[in-house]
Amino acid sequence: MKYNSYMLHNFKNIPQIESIPVELIDAIETVGSVLPFKTNNYVIDNLIDWNNIPDDPMFKLTFPQKDMLIPGHYKKMMSVIQSGADKPAIKEAANEIRLQLNPHPAGQLEHNVPMIEGEKLYGMQHKYRQTVLFFPSQGQTCHAYCTFCFRWPQFVGMEDLKFASKESELLVKYIKEHKEVTDVLFTGGDPLIMKTKHLETYIRPLLDANLENLKNIRIGTKALGYWPYRFLTDDDAEDLLILFEDVRRAGKHLAFMAHFNHPVELSTDVVSEAIKNILDTGAVIRTQSPVLKHINDSAEIWKEMLKKQVSLGCIPYYMFVARNTGAQHYFSIPLVDAWKIFQKTYQSISGICRTLRGPSMSCLPGKVQILGVADVKEEKVMVFRMIQGRDPNWAARPFFAKYDEEAIWYTDLKPAFDEEKFFFTDELNRILSPEEVENDFE
Repeated sequence: MKYNSYMLHNFKNIPQIESIPVELIDAIETVGSVLPFKTNNYVIDNLIDWNNIPDDPMFKLTFPQKDMLIPGHYKKMMSVIQSGADKPAIKEAANEIRLQLNPHPAGQLEHNVPMIEGEKLYGMQHKYRQTVLFFPSQGQTCHAYCTFCFRWPQFVGMEDLKFASKESELLVKYIKEHKEVTDVLFTGGDPLIMKTKHLETYIRPLLDANLENLKNIRIGTKALGYWPYRFLTDDDAEDLLILFEDVRRAGKHLAFMAHFNHPVELSTDVVSEAIKNILDTGAVIRTQSPVLKHINDSAEIWKEMLKKQVSLGCIPYYMFVARNTGAQHYFSIPLVDAWKIFQKTYQSISGICRTLRGPSMSCLPGKVQILGVADVKEEKVMVFRMIQGRDPNWAARPFFAKYDEEAIWYTDLKPAFDEEKFFFTDELNRILSPEEVENDFE
């Protein structure tokens, strides 16, 4: 299948666009001027039900919707566009809005960037002891953009907000000097938007360096959902699969972190064949997604998605909570409701599907999982635990918050039992500046 890509400047060339109301076209143009838009012919022809517009979940997952901007921002952006402003003026207005959308949540720009020889490595993040994230410069785009994406600043042309690196030598050196690192996660954007010859320039040096502490290489990607031909008929698909095999031959575990947000992404013969090709290399596919209003906020959808993933040989990994950035207000649901979806899903699937963890917030302290709601000491509370923490000693620690059926993020929570703070607060405050402490815990 020939790859055809569509972005904001040419989205009106999509044949199916002619059939949708003009107000939807206006919304795509207005919101897409702030939050990035990109799709391709596979998504358009195979995943979107054009007879169910605008309610189709895959349409909302890939095409900007009016309510993805708050009313004030939408009105401002539409006014600028309709005034006939030139491109620099439109960009200036968009950037003013973008800076109000928490472009780098969870301290990823301020507190996650590692250093070597006194220099910050802006194409890397090292938040958790064992795992380093690497952002290859050629992988800072995707086959199509998810409208909920928390890495949207990678795609909007604001260079000071972007992570990217070409320095594979520094990556090797950093891992060699940090013996606690066992995992490298290639992320983006999407590393598999790159040609194999470019991906090899990052992975093969890790293999050639024979780093004993490096055990796992992970690739975070949406390619299976949005362009499974990457593993079938792309001109370098065979080379890509050989590279995967070579990772395994080098004694490293290759973890393929696949993003699937709706069962329809698993419904085509092409994706089934692509999954088989990846598994045949010895890689393991783990699946993850946020729970998203308008897309997959029901246990029935999650049950269907997990069962299909397991039947294809994938391992369910994470149910996330929509991050506090971009269009969070559009996609988020209360934490209590996310837990109810998780609980109901668990009750309807077999044990081999229950490798799924969540609902989990990837937030400033770490990965925080809501375990449920309970009555303790005659108080209704929400029960959490740290899956990962900035301090490794936080991992697997439970804690309690006052019951709040409206809370959608950890900063909405208050400690239970009239305690003044959570167990991690003092240590976290030592990481943050006084101003950030005030903003994060007010």
